Amino acid sequence: MRLIWSYLKHYPKWLILDFIGALLFIVSILGLPTVLAKMIDEAITVNRLDQLYFWAWIMFALVLLGILGRVMLIYASGKLTTTMIKDMRNDMYAKLQTYSHAEYEKIGVSSLVTRMTSDAYVLMQFAEQSLRVGAITPMMMVSSIVMVLLTSPSLAWTVAVSLPFLAWAVWYVAVKTAPLSEKQQATLDKINQYARENLTGLRVIRAFAREEFQEQRFDKENDAYRQTASQVFKLTALTEVFFVQIIIALIIAIIWFALKPLGLGQLQIGDLVAFIEYSFHALFSFLMFSNLFTMYPKTAVSSHRIKDVLDMPISISLNEDGVTETSTRGYLEFDNVTFAYPGETESPVLHDISFKTEPGQTIAFIGSTGSGKSSLVNLIPRFFDVTLGRILVDGVDVRQYNLKALRAKIGFIPQKALLFTGTIEENLKYGKENATVKELDQATDVAQASEFIASRETGYATHLAEGGSNLSGGQKQRLSIARAVVKKPDIYIFDDSFSALDYKTDAELRRRLKEVTKEATVLIIAQRVGTIMDADQIIVLDKGKIVGRGKHEELVASNDIYREIANSQLNNQSLTEE
Repeated sequence: MRLIWSYLKHYPKWLILDFIGALLFIVSILGLPTVLAKMIDEAITVNRLDQLYFWAWIMFALVLLGILGRVMLIYASGKLTTTMIKDMRNDMYAKLQTYSHAEYEKIGVSSLVTRMTSDAYVLMQFAEQSLRVGAITPMMMVSSIVMVLLTSPSLAWTVAVSLPFLAWAVWYVAVKTAPLSEKQQATLDKINQYARENLTGLRVIRAFAREEFQEQRFDKENDAYRQTASQVFKLTALTEVFFVQIIIALIIAIIWFALKPLGLGQLQIGDLVAFIEYSFHALFSFLMFSNLFTMYPKTAVSSHRIKDVLDMPISISLNEDGVTETSTRGYLEFDNVTFAYPGETESPVLHDISFKTEPGQTIAFIGSTGSGKSSLVNLIPRFFDVTLGRILVDGVDVRQYNLKALRAKIGFIPQKALLFTGTIEENLKYGKENATVKELDQATDVAQASEFIASRETGYATHLAEGGSNLSGGQKQRLSIARAVVKKPDIYIFDDSFSALDYKTDAELRRRLKEVTKEATVLIIAQRVGTIMDADQIIVLDKGKIVGRGKHEELVASNDIYREIANSQLNNQSLTEE
C-alpha cells in the first residue's frame, strides 16, 4: 500500500472527489432502509397516502444522490488508478535506462517485462478496488453497525456473533494465498521467458526441428501456472460461499429472534425490515472489504517486485555533476586495466591492459574466442567499470564524466546489429536527431548501404520490423555502421561489426571509413585478419592479456598466435579466390 499511496497522494483533488462520492453513496444506501421503515410504519400500516408520497419523494432523492455518488466514485477512482499506473510505469522505464548490464543480469529481461506489465496491472486492480470498495466499506460497516444498535439493541448480538467467523475466513485466505501468489508471479516470469526465447529463436528452433520440445517446456510452466491460479481461485470461491451462507443464516436468526418483540409490540415491522437491511449491509461490507484482503497477498508480491526494480542500487551512476566538456577530442588510454565481471572478482577476464591511441589512428584487437576483446571495449562507454586501473578519454577518467557526455563521444557498433521498429531514417537519426538528408546520404554511402536503400520504393521511409528482421544480416550491419557515422563521434568502436559483409564490401567500407574518421579514434574487433591488416596498431589478446602488438607484417614475423590466425585465414582466402 505504501507504493500505491506514494503515487496516489500526488492527486489530492481526485482523492477528495473519491471520498465525497463514497460518502454520498453511503448516505443513499443507508438512508433507503430508514426511509423504507418510515414508509411502512407511518404510511402503509396506517394507510396515510400523503405520508406515502412524502417518503417516496425522499426515497427518489436518495436514489439520485446514490447515482451521483457512484458516478463520482467510479470516475475519480478510474482517473486515479490509470494515472497512477502511467506514472509507475514511466518511473520504472526511466529507472531501467539507468541500469548497467549488471543490474539487468540480476533481475533478467523477461522478469522485468513481467514486472512492468503484469505486476503493475495487479497494483492497478488493487488500487481501483481500494478506491471504490475500500473507500465505501469501512464507513458503510461502521455506519451500519451504529444503525443496528440504534434500531434494535436487543437483536444486535446476532450480528456480533457472525463477525468472528467472517474475520477467521479472511485471515485464513490471506495466509494461504500469499505463497501461492509469489509462486504464480515467478511462474509467469518463466512463461514470458520461454515465449520470448521462442519468438527470437524461431529460426534456430525450426532448423533443429525442436518445436515439440519447446511446446512441452512451455506447456509444463503454463500448467504449473494454471494449477497455482486454480488453487487461489478455489480459496477465494470457497470464501464467498462461506460468507453468503453466514449472511443467510444471520437473516434467518434475526427473523426468528424478532418474532417475540414483534408480538409484544416492542419492535415494529418497518424497524425489522430496516434492521435486516442494516445487518445485511454490515456483513456485506465486511465481505467486500475481505475481497481486498484476498487480493492483498498477490498485490504485496507484485509491489515488492516493482520496488525491487525502483530501489535497485545502480552500480554505474549517471554522475550528473561530472565532466561534460574537454579541450581535446579522440584521445584514449588504458592504464593497467584489470577487469572481472560482478561476482567473479577472483576470475578477471582482462589483466593489466595498457595502450594509447590518438585521433586518426585505427587500433585493432584480435584473439581467440573468450580472449576478452568485447569485454575490453565495453569498458569504454562504461557498460561495466574497471576493477583495477583506469581508462582515460581525452585525459579524463571515464568515471569522472557525466555518463551521457561520455557516451556522446562514442559511436558503438555492437557485434549483433540491433535496429528498432520504425523507418530506416528514424534508425539512422538515433544518434543525431537533427541530421540532414545530406548527412544521411553521406553516412549510408560510407557504410555501403545507399544502394539497397535506393532499391526500396520508399527509400529512407522503409519500415523496419522488430529488430530489423525484414533485412539481411549484412544490411543490418551496414545500417548500424551508418547510424554511428551519422553521429560523428570522437571514438568509433566496431565490435566485430564487419562479420556479415563479404570481402569486397568490407574492404570498400573500411576505405571510405578512413575518409570520415581522420579526426577520430577507431577501435576494431575482428575475427578476420583481412579486416584489420591496415590498422595502425594491432593488439593480440590471449586469455585476457596482451601477448603482442604492432602492425600486420611485424606480428606475422614475431607473434606465434597472430601468425597462426593469419596463415589459416589468408591461406583459406587465397584458396577460395583461386
